[in-house]
Formats: sequence, C-alpha cells, structure tokens
Amino acid sequence: MRQRSRLRIMQATVELVDLHGYARTTLGDIAERAGLARGLLTYYFDSKRLLMQAATHRMMHQKLSAALAELPEGAGPEARLARAIDAVLALALDHPRVMRSHLALILDPDVGAFVKDPEQRTLGGILQGLLGDWGSADPVAEHAVLRSALMGGVIGLLLPGAAVSLPPIRADLFYRYGLAWELGRPPVPEAPPRTQPPTRV
Repeated sequence: MRQRSRLRIMQATVELVDLHGYARTTLGDIAERAGLARGLLTYYFDSKRLLMQAATHRMMHQKLSAALAELPEGAGPEARLARAIDAVLALALDHPRVMRSHLALILDPDVGAFVKDPEQRTLGGILQGLLGDWGSADPVAEHAVLRSALMGGVIGLLLPGAAVSLPPIRADLFYRYGLAWELGRPPVPEAPPRTQPPTRV
C-alpha cells in the first residue's frame, strides 16, 4: 500500500508539472490528483524539490525500461545503448516542462545538494549495466560521463531562444560511444552521422 501511494504521488507530480510547470504546481494539487491526503506527501518526500527529483527519475527509468523491452531478443550492447540515449532525448521533447524543471532544480546550488534517491539509483543501475555490456572498464565512472553528456544534450534541446535540433545532438552522443546512426530510433533517417572527431579545445 505504501509503495502504491508513493508511485501515485510521483505520477501525479509528472502529470501536473507537464500541464502547469513546477512553480504553479502545489503539493495540495499533487495530493488531490493522487487521491491522497496532503500529509502523506510530506511523509514520503521531505520537500517538493525532492519529490520532483524522484518523480522525474522514475519517469526516466520507466521510459528506458520500456524502450529496451521493445528491442528484439539478443539485441547487441550498441543497439541497447543507442536506444537508451534516444529514450532520454525523447523525454526532453515529450516532457519539456518536466525536464526543464528537473534540470533547473538540480543545477541550482541554492535549493540544496543532489540526492541519490531510490529512483535515481534504479536509473543509474540501468545505465551502468548498459555501459558494462558495451565494454566500459569502469561503468560507474562512465555513467557519470554519460549522465553529464545526456544532461548537456537535454539542455541543448530545451534552451529557450537557443535550442539546437535533435539530429546534431544525437549525432554527437552517438559519436562519443561509437554508435552507428542507424541504431536506436533515428529522428531523421536521411541526416548523416558525425564522421569527424569533435574539435578539442
């Protein structure tokens, strides 16, 4: 029962932030949508910020798991990593308010440190497993690099007034990991992959 209540709270959070944004979504709104007493929200989550973080991480690992489950049995590690990258980038386009709010909160030093909640650990475990299968000698360290690269890609897609289109962001990420453009779900099949190394400064 406790787990179901927690999941309902996180789902309601994502739905409301999708509709109204983080600032206009109150804990009372979330409780009402989840069909629970507001006191339960503070019982499960210490703050609205931590609830938002957990809800976003849950959405991300659910999307990743669903995307990976769609692959044919025996899909190789490159195909699985490519699908994971595509899944995260798709979230930025499908849920821009949620992803913008999530990034704003975790990058703002005034709202508190990043917390590794259970949802984040699940997400990290999936990505580390993919990186280990791909051939990383240190999946934990490589996960930190991939996480940063994905965050940068999401920021590039969502930056107001200076957003970059999906193909070049995807091409850069695929190049980093030696993934063929045709893997995953190419957004524009005719767009060429990056063929030259990125310029190092």
